[in-house]
Amino acid sequence: MAGHSKWANIQHRKGRQDAKRGKLWTKIIREITVAARAGGADPDANPRLRMVWDKANAANMPKDNVQRAIAKGVGGADGSNYDEIRYEGYGICGVAVVVDCMTDNRTRTVADVRHAFAKHGGNMGQEGSVAFMFTHCGQFVFAPGTSEDVVMEAALEAGADDVLTDEEGVIEVICPPSSFAAVRSAFEKAGLTPEMADIVMKPNTETELVGDDAIKMQKLLDALESLDDVQEVYTNASIDEQG
Repeated sequence: MAGHSKWANIQHRKGRQDAKRGKLWTKIIREITVAARAGGADPDANPRLRMVWDKANAANMPKDNVQRAIAKGVGGADGSNYDEIRYEGYGICGVAVVVDCMTDNRTRTVADVRHAFAKHGGNMGQEGSVAFMFTHCGQFVFAPGTSEDVVMEAALEAGADDVLTDEEGVIEVICPPSSFAAVRSAFEKAGLTPEMADIVMKPNTETELVGDDAIKMQKLLDALESLDDVQEVYTNASIDEQG
């Protein structure tokens, strides 16, 4: 992220997620339910469930909550009838925004997302209007001080596409979604623990926002992330509220 610290940005985002832990647990439970319904209750045989299981552990979610969500998904009980929907739009200065949702009421969800965009200076776009600016991939981020050689050896042997290190020493590993489980397993065997690990929509290029524009954009992202039906929000904005 040009002009400011990627590591500070990552830590800031993690801090905001931790502050919303109750909301985060609700979203993880919903994702576990959908993953279990689609691929079964065994995380070793269901890569998507394993990924969410890890996310639940990182969020300190009680194991009973996880097991109940899995049972709900496998049993097709109440709460497992969610549709996955993606909305696209534009934020401050025309930056791209992708909003991934899980909902049992599409009408409610699209109205809530459209309202959040409109209230905070953005607008919704058509399907495909900005998604082409992102790459669907697995992403692992390691803290400064992690051995680049160890990360690179484990990552590339397991099928990663790229290992990137910035001037702060933050190491980012990119892999195809299909290789995510193998790369994560390779890191575990090498004794490496990433700060972040997920399958994401990674922007191909970034637009830096500073000052008032950055603050306004962060408010838009917060508004979208706070919606009950929203699971993830991706943007090609690089936000520096101190700029």
